[in-house]
Amino acid sequence: MSSATDSQAKERPAPDSTSTDTTATATAADGIGAVPPVDSPASETPVAPEKIGAGASAEDARAIAEAARETEWARPSFAKGLYLGSFDLGLFHPWPAAKPDDVERGEAFMARLTEFCRTMSGRTIERDAKIPDEYLRGLAGLGVFGMKIPQEYGGLGLSLVYYGRALALLGSVHPSLGALLSAHQSIGVPEPVKVFGTPEQKRRYLPRCAEGSVTAFLLTEPDVGSDPARMGSTAVPTADGESYVLDGVKLWTTNGVIAELVVVMAVVPQHTDADGAVHKGGITAFVVEMDSPGITVENRNTFMGLRGIENGVTRFHQVRVPAANRLGREGQGLKIALTTLNTGRLSLPALCVATGRWSLKIAREWSNARTQWGRPVGKHEAVGKKIAFIAATAFALDAVFELSAEMADAGQKDVRIEAALAKLWSTEISYRIADELVQIRGGRGFETAESLEARGERAVPAEQQLRDLRINRIFEGSSEIMRLLIAREAVDAHLAAAGDLASAEASLSDKARAAVGASGFYAKWLPKLVAGAGMDPRSYSDFGRLAKHLRFVERSSRRLARQTFYGMGRWQARLEHKQAFLGRIVDIGAELFAMAASCSRAEMLLRTAPERGATAFELADAFCEQARVRVDEYFDQLWRNTDDGDRDIARKVLAGDYTWLEAGVLDQSEGTGPWIADASARESNKENLHRAYR
Repeated sequence: MSSATDSQAKERPAPDSTSTDTTATATAADGIGAVPPVDSPASETPVAPEKIGAGASAEDARAIAEAARETEWARPSFAKGLYLGSFDLGLFHPWPAAKPDDVERGEAFMARLTEFCRTMSGRTIERDAKIPDEYLRGLAGLGVFGMKIPQEYGGLGLSLVYYGRALALLGSVHPSLGALLSAHQSIGVPEPVKVFGTPEQKRRYLPRCAEGSVTAFLLTEPDVGSDPARMGSTAVPTADGESYVLDGVKLWTTNGVIAELVVVMAVVPQHTDADGAVHKGGITAFVVEMDSPGITVENRNTFMGLRGIENGVTRFHQVRVPAANRLGREGQGLKIALTTLNTGRLSLPALCVATGRWSLKIAREWSNARTQWGRPVGKHEAVGKKIAFIAATAFALDAVFELSAEMADAGQKDVRIEAALAKLWSTEISYRIADELVQIRGGRGFETAESLEARGERAVPAEQQLRDLRINRIFEGSSEIMRLLIAREAVDAHLAAAGDLASAEASLSDKARAAVGASGFYAKWLPKLVAGAGMDPRSYSDFGRLAKHLRFVERSSRRLARQTFYGMGRWQARLEHKQAFLGRIVDIGAELFAMAASCSRAEMLLRTAPERGATAFELADAFCEQARVRVDEYFDQLWRNTDDGDRDIARKVLAGDYTWLEAGVLDQSEGTGPWIADASARESNKENLHRAYR
């Protein structure tokens, strides 16, 4: 994360100028400083720019995605080992210790932020569907927009732990506040500039971001989601090589309505400079000033939740962007985007922590106050089980975020998979918490806070939480995409060992040779999966009553690796299409990671906060017991499922075989517009909804 990635930023010399015959009708603010080298390595641009767009093939999409992956593992990864049958608890236990200075500054900031948060009203944000400008100015005055920005650039330089705690606190006022600051600081301009920017770019942009310049990250388009190979936005170099001309439409631009600066991803075509040098172009990242001529925010989108979010549709028409505003090299944009997302994903688990804590408080208070059949509803087993689930899972949510953030702050481990697992697991399980809270509240859970208050009852926005949380399973990589990304890393060792065995294009002779090589790898690896510490009843005895759960995690890790091997052997090149199987593999690993984190955190609290130690052990024990049931079910479903039949049914649905089943209803959406809006390059004919809050 921030501490682990800052070292990747390097000063880069200026490149040769570029040239084409293209001119621009719009201008933007002058660029600054030296421009990074023009070309990205060939390995990062496997697909020619002219093949990127609506006609991109599956092979093109796969090649682009693979090129954007970080393939090196310079530091150890606990989660990666977990999928390979190696349960190395020593990689994060004893619990990582924060630096005293980080704690002191973090606690002082949290005290100031808590005081200010008490002056804000989440009800006001929900009612007006807007975060008041005075709230934003107040947050800027506290330095909230620079929480992760280093102090040398005017930021607070907080650790990821305290950044996440701040997001949780702000999110408890209203989730739109968390979304605003997460989009700005986790994936907006500060992070990619901090990691990939030149020294000049850092000096210009980071202080602005820290003092309150709202930023956004623009990758998605009307026909581009998790498949950037279809990207339609273009950035064409000008004849003098001093600028690029940006055209395109970006969708769901969180913060885009009020942003001053944005990072935009666009395709640079292959081009030749004045010296005759050919540059291959590719998907590239640019920092763009939102007051540049030719930029129009055409719509402020509204959603089922996050009513205060400033999310829009942004059109770029002949926008001149100085070459000095390019981040990294041409063709490096997707790697920058993926790295930014990798380092930003811990913001969502932090926000999910707030969900667990608030839901537990409401569930406890309500279940004691509401009486049914002579007893508080919480004392009836049907409701009690829901309360137990919320309590145990709230503890685990806290453990998963805090452990991931502490490891990232320490900078000694590679936490790419941990962060991805934390995002996937936390967003899925917290939504279930919100749903269970609505059920516990009954009809009052379905009723709005305003309605409750109007008839004289406590204004508990349980239904709002459910609406607000739903997007987290889609934000920053949907759960389905996250499972595929994590699965790709989890089976990487198998793919490397299998070689052409895992290639659909390889010949039989190539596969035969690959089989020989793979047999050597598996001959050494498989015996290690037979026995381990999880089979010794004395293992992890220093964890007391939790030791049995860690032994379960160790045994399950080896079992998980064996099951992955069986899947690789059965399907070989077809394994990538077995998304349901791979998803269960990932979900098992996520639960095991959460179990290990919970046990470690409980042991840490016993040592450092003994007044909480006993209850922490109770919660960790309860969570692990619940998680073990889920893990056993996932293992069972690996080979006992309806995947093949479901695939056939889905194929027939798409083919129209069951359209008779759709009769008897009226589709009110018919005739309202196309499934995907036109995103072709043109001048905007709509009012510009962009506004400044300061």
